[in-house]
Amino acid sequence: MADTKREIERKYEATDATRLPDLSRVAGVARAVPKGVTELDAVYYDTPGLRLAADSLTLRRRTGGADEGWHLKFPVATGIRDELHEPLGDTLPPSFAALLRSRLRHDEVTPVVRLLSSRDVQHLTDADGTLLAEVSVDTVLAERLAGKGSGTTATWTEIEVELADDGDPAFLDAVEKRLRKAGVRPSDASSKLARALAETTPVRKKKRETEDPYTAGDHVLAYVREQIRTIVERDPAVRRDLPDSVHKMRVATRRLRSAFKTYRTILDREVTDPVGAELKWLAGELGVDRDQEVLDERLTTGIDALPTTLALGPVRGRLQVWSAARRTGSRRRIIDVLDGKRYLDLLDTLDALAADPPLRPAASRAPGKALPRAVLKDYERLARRMDHALEHPPGPERDTAMHEARKAAKRARYAGEAARPALGRPAKRFAKRMKAVQSLLGDHQDSVVAREALRTLAVQAHAAGETTFTWGLLYGHEEATADHRERELPEVWARGSDPVLRADLRQ
Repeated sequence: MADTKREIERKYEATDATRLPDLSRVAGVARAVPKGVTELDAVYYDTPGLRLAADSLTLRRRTGGADEGWHLKFPVATGIRDELHEPLGDTLPPSFAALLRSRLRHDEVTPVVRLLSSRDVQHLTDADGTLLAEVSVDTVLAERLAGKGSGTTATWTEIEVELADDGDPAFLDAVEKRLRKAGVRPSDASSKLARALAETTPVRKKKRETEDPYTAGDHVLAYVREQIRTIVERDPAVRRDLPDSVHKMRVATRRLRSAFKTYRTILDREVTDPVGAELKWLAGELGVDRDQEVLDERLTTGIDALPTTLALGPVRGRLQVWSAARRTGSRRRIIDVLDGKRYLDLLDTLDALAADPPLRPAASRAPGKALPRAVLKDYERLARRMDHALEHPPGPERDTAMHEARKAAKRARYAGEAARPALGRPAKRFAKRMKAVQSLLGDHQDSVVAREALRTLAVQAHAAGETTFTWGLLYGHEEATADHRERELPEVWARGSDPVLRADLRQ
């Protein structure tokens, strides 16, 4: 796996005549230590359509400097990127090719820009000699290697201030204050590559654009494209095994599939149903071990909450053994899925759908009419399932009915969230109430699953000659939790089914 670091930096405009102020006068700085000038030669790679640059990703091969090699940078927030490093080589490192697969797919990366930089560096250190930040003045020559503007060059000088590893980001504010006082201003460019592309791209006259009315179809497509973008963007995070990445990617697949169902009067089901089936497959693959992780966390939390005098027998060890036996090694399995043809074909299909959406006549209607109808149809579906759940006495049938109602509540919530940009506060309130219903029903379902797991663990413990006291105690706690949720449900549903919510959506 490539080496990774969190890069936190700020860029500033400079000229050949710009002189850095005395940064040793910045609060917390004891010395500004000159480190000399380094010559850097970096070639940036992208697809012919600049797909990586469009997503603010940078891929480069750089010689010179202490960290020469291949670098791949993912944006995290403004001024913050995750930088991955692989040793210098002639070809794209396989690890980077994998991380970029959701963007590249069938395309090859080619050189698009070459940057020659003369970097004058100084280190800002504290009284103990600990590095606080690296400040560099870069004199840059950029040459466009491919695409429009090929052969064009641009030059500029900029100042970079990069925070030391594990440094306090507030320190950059202190440095900036000193720079601004000296007349140095922040750069408008997010990266050297972005500036190079902007300054070497021929300026074209903008065509006069005529805006069509903002229709129901426009709103739905904006939501659909957002979920597609999330799936693509989460792919590298899943491959890097970043926290919550699998969950977020799985949620995007569910939101997208739900949108296809909710807004079937706007998007043609003959096209979206097969895509929805593939999204269901992907969500299932992503969730192979996710549900087990959630269950493990719930059971572990239950054990942690018990007084030590009530945790009898090897409960933690048995839970670990049981959990390990149920896991499928999904980390390797998920990577295989993301590398597979079926997944890449799905991404191509989603791109094609976003570019040429299968709109139905209702898509041209005003959003204030078409969207509320779709949202309220999902609400009616939920209401039927809630009536069915509440009419059953406590027991397995009610558990099943509440689980079905939970799925309907999630779809109604997603429908409200998708309609929010068009319908505003009424859709926001509706989605919030549906989320409350979904959360309660979800906690109830988690309790149902936990009780079945606890019963299995108790049976295994008994067969091994261990005491089953703690498992029974936890089972009782989960039973009480489920009972509490069932007693809360009528009140939560009364708020969710308030007629005013639905009336506001129609206005």
